[in-house]
Amino acid sequence: MRRRLFGSVRSRATLAATLVVAVALVAAGTAVLLSLRSNLTGQAGTDAAGAARAVAVELADGRPYAKLTGLDDDDRPVQIVDEKGTPVAVSKDLQKISGTGVDSVRPRPSTVNKDRSGGRDDSDDSGDGGSDDSGDGGADDSPKPGEIASDTGYTNGSATVDGQRADYRFASVRVEFEDRGRLTVYAGAPLSAERSAVGTTTTVMLIGFPLLLAVVAGATWLVTRRALSPVEGIRREMAAITASEDLARRVPVPATHDEVARLALTTNETLTALETSVERQRRFVADASHELRSPIASLRTQLEVGAAHPELLDLDGAVHDTVRLQVLAADLLLLARLDAGERPGQARFDLGALAREEAGGRAGVSVDAPDAELPVIGSKGQVGRVLTNLLDNAARHARSAVTVSVREERGEHEEGDWAVVAVADDGDGVAEADRERIFERFVRLDEARSRDDGGAGLGLAIARDVAVRHGGTLTVDRAPAGGALFELRLPRAR
Repeated sequence: MRRRLFGSVRSRATLAATLVVAVALVAAGTAVLLSLRSNLTGQAGTDAAGAARAVAVELADGRPYAKLTGLDDDDRPVQIVDEKGTPVAVSKDLQKISGTGVDSVRPRPSTVNKDRSGGRDDSDDSGDGGSDDSGDGGADDSPKPGEIASDTGYTNGSATVDGQRADYRFASVRVEFEDRGRLTVYAGAPLSAERSAVGTTTTVMLIGFPLLLAVVAGATWLVTRRALSPVEGIRREMAAITASEDLARRVPVPATHDEVARLALTTNETLTALETSVERQRRFVADASHELRSPIASLRTQLEVGAAHPELLDLDGAVHDTVRLQVLAADLLLLARLDAGERPGQARFDLGALAREEAGGRAGVSVDAPDAELPVIGSKGQVGRVLTNLLDNAARHARSAVTVSVREERGEHEEGDWAVVAVADDGDGVAEADRERIFERFVRLDEARSRDDGGAGLGLAIARDVAVRHGGTLTVDRAPAGGALFELRLPRAR
């Protein structure tokens, strides 16, 4: 079941799209949460820094601890410690603190007493009405102004104010005094807004993401179903064609002008080519059967007559029919090998020498071939068969003479120049309307059939197939003497 479920393109596309969107949502959600937390934490840090600097400004101005306005804010806990890490002042109702490095929230008693006396220690008062034991004679004991440091430190921690514990972002600011040394002011801003916003956003994402993924999966499923419906139509039609073996049918072509439409067009082109090939094969088998039936019937008749009446046996006719059968069988075998895609050989031979060899000994045939070698690469036997077929065809239609000429021709194709063999006769030639038709299998023109001495109409078809498979061409035109001019062009070997 699982294999079937994920075996379709639609299910795989839906799964892939859902996974991609899920990864993107997780990445985007993580980025949003981190950015939100960073922004809100930064805002809390800014608020804490503002509160810490406000207290630091009051300290630097010499204001006593008991009169610092920042110590009265219940929302922002403040802790002031000296350079020894001892608290000297804390905000009211502060019961516990962590994250500042100093957990104590109890200021030094001497500091508190000094603050309450306006900067003087009550334990140092004498009974003479306020004279100083040091003998300074009423010198000023007020705190001297300090210098605030430019940098601000940040930490996270917690604090308990009036029994309520909460998380805070603490900012620390240093103040340097000549008489009291260095004091550090810690002020906190609550992180409740950050925690609430992040929590709410996380909850929304946990609820919204699955719903969004469900929508994406459903939309992808419907879209791919609609997009692939033409493919299913093509599949059904191909299955029907296979079952009925009716190659005349064609698959539907959607009006979308996309890849599916191009697939349908290519499928129809393939069906057309297949139909043509099958029809050609059927016609070939029918024509071959017809061509074989005549010599076989004639040969059988002669043998039956010879068996009954030996004195009436036409031995020459029987040999002639046997030769016809042998030639026709060889032609059919060669065509079958060519149709099967047999690749030509890679032998190197001289086309001019081969033309002289094939034309040698034929009456009325003249050869004009250069002495210089004109090499080509391929099957020497198949190319020789082409020249034989062309010479036989020319001999059947010529009135008196056949001319064979070999030349090299400059070409513009990538392989270089052409090696050309031209076979011309002085017969009636081939009408322009029939110049392509004569290269079809089992095609014989009426005039040619009337003078045919046994040909089956395969010679020119074989010649063109061999020429094409050697990378060349075979064409027919009008000869200077008025007959037919066949030109075989093959790529000249480099």
